[in-house]
Amino acid sequence: MPVLAPPPLLTADSSALITEIEAYLAALPAPVRLAVPYVCPLGSVPVPWHRGFPLPAPTLLDRLLRRPPRPTGLGVADHLALTSRYLTGAGWVQGTMWDARGRVCLLGAQAAVLAHGLGTAAVARRARAQVMEVLHSDGHSVSSPDEYNDAPGTRLADVHRVLARAELRARTLDI
Repeated sequence: MPVLAPPPLLTADSSALITEIEAYLAALPAPVRLAVPYVCPLGSVPVPWHRGFPLPAPTLLDRLLRRPPRPTGLGVADHLALTSRYLTGAGWVQGTMWDARGRVCLLGAQAAVLAHGLGTAAVARRARAQVMEVLHSDGHSVSSPDEYNDAPGTRLADVHRVLARAELRARTLDI
């Protein structure tokens, strides 16, 4: 076993050594700073809008008959949550169902959820009824959710808020 020498004792007369070490450290190149984007500690990984709800997979019979797969069963509250997620992912537009950039209105988002095979038209109709209940309880005198979507004072945050309240209402009523 090798014998280690004791560490040198620094005394007042060893200031020359300290000066030499400081000069050496000052001569080293500056540390390289990489341009790394800030990552939120809560996470900011892009996830698909339908996360947690598997898209329907065609069966062998579906492929043989060249028909779309049977839609995934979905409740009203889940349909409203997915509608809000789709609006976030695709972008929001007023005055048209969708535009060339892929942005959609409230009705377009509901149609997209249905087109991806999540839920049925009956579920979408009941979801729209829940949205209307929330709009009327808030004092909005509109004849449809689309009229509210296209109103000049409506913002995307307003649409998300209405969808969230309708989702909560549907979960409370268990429909």
